Amino acid sequence: MTDQLVADPPHTPRRGGFGSWPTPVRVALVGGLALVVLVAAVVVTGVVLVRRPFPQYDGSTPLPGLEGRVEVVRDEHGIPQLYADSLDDLMRGQGYVHAQERFFEMDVRRHATAGRLAELFGESGLDSDKVVRTMGWRRVAERELALVRPATRTALQAYADGVNAFLDAHEPSEIAVEYTVLAVGGLDYAPEDWTPVDSLAWLKAMAWDLRGNMQDEIERTLTVAAVGAERAAELWPPYPFAEHRPIVAGGTVAEGAFAPATATATEVPGGEEGAKALALTARALDDLPAWLGRGDGVGSNSWVVDGDHTTTGEPLLANDPHLGVGMPGVWMQMGLHCRTVGDDCPLDVAGFTFSGVPGVIIGHNADIAWGFTNLSPDVTDLYVERVRDDQWWRAGEWRPLRSRRETIEVDGGDDVTITVRSTRHGPLLSDAADDLRDVADVAEGADPDHEYAVALAWTALEPGTTADAILDLNQAADWDDFRAAAASFDVPAQNLVYADRAGHIGYQAPGRVPVRRPGHDGNLPAAGWQKRNDWTGRHVPFAELPWVLDPEEGFVVTANQAVIGPDYPHHLTDDWDRGYRSQRIRDLLDSSGRISPERMLEVQLDSRNPMAPVLTPYVLDLRVVRGYYRAGQDVLRRWSFDQAADSAGAAFFNVLWSNVLALTFHDELPEELWPDGGERWFAAVTDLLRDPRNAWWDDATTDDVVEDRDVILHRAMIDARDELTRRQALDPQDWAWGGLHRLDLHSPTLGESGIGPVEWLVNRDGRKAGGSTSAVDATAWDAAEGYEVTSAPSMRMVVDLAELDASRWINLTGVSGHPFHEHYDDQTDLWLEGRTLRWPFSREAVEETAEDTLVLEPAPDPVG
Repeated sequence: MTDQLVADPPHTPRRGGFGSWPTPVRVALVGGLALVVLVAAVVVTGVVLVRRPFPQYDGSTPLPGLEGRVEVVRDEHGIPQLYADSLDDLMRGQGYVHAQERFFEMDVRRHATAGRLAELFGESGLDSDKVVRTMGWRRVAERELALVRPATRTALQAYADGVNAFLDAHEPSEIAVEYTVLAVGGLDYAPEDWTPVDSLAWLKAMAWDLRGNMQDEIERTLTVAAVGAERAAELWPPYPFAEHRPIVAGGTVAEGAFAPATATATEVPGGEEGAKALALTARALDDLPAWLGRGDGVGSNSWVVDGDHTTTGEPLLANDPHLGVGMPGVWMQMGLHCRTVGDDCPLDVAGFTFSGVPGVIIGHNADIAWGFTNLSPDVTDLYVERVRDDQWWRAGEWRPLRSRRETIEVDGGDDVTITVRSTRHGPLLSDAADDLRDVADVAEGADPDHEYAVALAWTALEPGTTADAILDLNQAADWDDFRAAAASFDVPAQNLVYADRAGHIGYQAPGRVPVRRPGHDGNLPAAGWQKRNDWTGRHVPFAELPWVLDPEEGFVVTANQAVIGPDYPHHLTDDWDRGYRSQRIRDLLDSSGRISPERMLEVQLDSRNPMAPVLTPYVLDLRVVRGYYRAGQDVLRRWSFDQAADSAGAAFFNVLWSNVLALTFHDELPEELWPDGGERWFAAVTDLLRDPRNAWWDDATTDDVVEDRDVILHRAMIDARDELTRRQALDPQDWAWGGLHRLDLHSPTLGESGIGPVEWLVNRDGRKAGGSTSAVDATAWDAAEGYEVTSAPSMRMVVDLAELDASRWINLTGVSGHPFHEHYDDQTDLWLEGRTLRWPFSREAVEETAEDTLVLEPAPDPVG
């Protein structure tokens, strides 16, 4: 296989396609009737058109470029286990199987990460494209291709060859029903060849989703502008180290290595003008599709227990990453097995994969298991820059901005050319907001020669080696191998938990974390014209990042809480998740005696609301007239704080919580800053409850009266009672949290088209969910928007190091990306019920659960 040292061209057209896609609007206006007819015809003809792209599961099929046979063994849920004699064949086979099940998803992702959605969806994709092109995700991925090791490039190319072999053998209508839907109007589109850069670019999207505190940085700044620094600080309480333990108990950095313990600015740079530029930057970020990630409200749980504390006598490792919900789910379960493990074929691994990326992201091999949660270090900084035409102000002089032009093809419209401008800090992200182009003198009295823009500094805009780390983790045999792999895991920085079959457990913090100059903590945007705010150009050395091996307490818990205490010498972030989930997991493990695999699964499903024990006593102390309105108090008195889907107490409390937030904060905060109700707001309101006359309790819309805590809580309880009566029932016995907290799984493209029959085809809506924001079972919702699930455990796994074949796993949806395929959402109801699937690993166990076997046969490469 030839090492590909330069990026593939972004356009490699294929023959026999459907041409360009229409915008959703044009589809609705021009093709709506045809689409209705199509869907009706599909139903009448027994879903022939829908079934056409269903993948081949048995028999044999040629795959050009293979050196030997690749067996694809699937169980009753379609989960594939691949067997081959070389790493090249395994990667080629993985690419083929991913394309079989998920190519439409892969195709949309690569257009998104290249800033090319408008090519497919017209003007509706343009705003996202402007932001992505401004950041230059694909340009960075192209540079990464030359940076990763030759073996990684070879694997990426073999994977791409497998994808392209599938595309070469199938017409678009045989690849995905979505292509058939889009061809109804006689359109002519065919997918391009897959390239290694397409795989690397998707890692940028994941880094964006998990980027850390940039949203906090923007919101903190805009809150300061709205209410002042002192009151804004009340909404960002510090991390409670005394109540919620960090991941690593302690340690020091000495002689350039971390040794585990044996047991801020207050003003907006540029003033009002800078604040306006930041507000426009926030608006530009909102133009990114939600499924690309917004970086807020996303967390995960992972923990590991050593054999001295388990019923099996060996370690147990659990993981459930929390990501946005949609169809299909982000993960695809898979096993990659060399028939004989050796230097030429080193893989024997199974777990959760990303379609479009070779290897296993989270899982286990024959020797070790690993899990991820987001470390969330502060790897982004926003700089308010003073600009004028093609210059920016720096250290007392005007300097030229770096610039480049990008042309975006727009389906159904004219091409759009944008100019991407950059300072030394990074691209001017605020340029992606059209409004800013009309703002020169952004505030009355401002210097007419000055314009303010916002630049983004982000470690992911530097090429990195995360692709190396993924394949190294797949092959790691012990703690030293694991740490060596982690050293290459640049972005997104993750908490890595570890267990091995020798009985060891551990934790490692990896990632490229910038070293800032003294006085610059990254909590607020900095003045870009002052050199003292620049990054130093150095990163925290990997050897100095926190780690622990075989801790004395016998377990490690990571759930996005602080990694280590405030005495650690390097600044990682001040915006940790405040540790409600992590401390709950610790408490459950501490109280459980020896931990069984079943107990690990039970802990993952714990739905206790951490705010309920804090707020409920205040509500129960209120004097309420007997009868209709007191019914809410009566429900709370009987409630255990758990949030099952059928819980009346959970329904009333969460509606109450939403109303408390609205009554307390909506009067003073602009709409874009209204509380989402997550862990930061738990902490802020907890402090306010102890201060009944705090100014936040006063309703700024009422004259000649000052409301206090109890007045607001009383109103919230009354409003919650009325809201539940309207939404569900007069009788509290008929209230149920799942009736509000619904899991709607939408396709991010056609599922949002506005065309009913098409949305019916691809979406799966209306399931009732338990759990809630910042519960261990973290099915999050946004109090500013509604009660529907916005993010959730995207999968759950428990690895049993005593008997790998006894491990368990479950996916939010299913392995298939094909609507109406039996494996499209066949794991969703099991996931909702808290059930898991057997996770076979040995060849014997895989054969025992096998339902279908497809053999990929060597075939000559096509000529011409």
